[in-house]
Amino acid sequence: LVGSEMCIRDRIMSLTETPVCNFGEKIKEFKLISTEDTFISLKDIKGQNGTLIMFICNHCPYVKAVIKELVDVTNKISNFGINSVAIMSNDANNYPEDSFENMKKFSKINNFKFPYLYDETQEIAQNYGAVCTPDFFGYNKNNELQYRGRIREMKNLKPTEGASDLLSAMELIAKTSNGPKQQYPSMGCNIKWKK
Repeated sequence: LVGSEMCIRDRIMSLTETPVCNFGEKIKEFKLISTEDTFISLKDIKGQNGTLIMFICNHCPYVKAVIKELVDVTNKISNFGINSVAIMSNDANNYPEDSFENMKKFSKINNFKFPYLYDETQEIAQNYGAVCTPDFFGYNKNNELQYRGRIREMKNLKPTEGASDLLSAMELIAKTSNGPKQQYPSMGCNIKWKK
């Protein structure tokens, strides 16, 4: 089975929801290799008005369903002074579609303007408490967590119409440093932890 089929096969077991936002939790440091073969740390990507850290992967159908919009949202929020970074933490040995080489292809195909980083040891995902792909962490300019929710409502892996929850939340954070009080969890395949 290829990665996507494996993900769909174990979706019933692995469909995971993010926990509620722990408002004010401080951003965690990291230094990881990017698909451009340079090491990127928090200071390299921190935005003037906030920072969006996303845990994604290449093979997950939940990521694939929103990837175009995700890229569009990151482009829009850069105009508000918010920088974005994506981190891939899955076990690439058991999910070869998520290999570093495939990360490079995935970022090119989808026109990533943000760094895409490989968390090979899974230490950063563990530090952040990331649970699924996609998992979004929206921080204000003071590096305080203000959003831990979905990009938008999905029905049968299809995005619904209307405004993007993620875009609205990050715009609010850029303007007020506070995230929305009502947040809906992101859902996706669980992170593939190493045995």
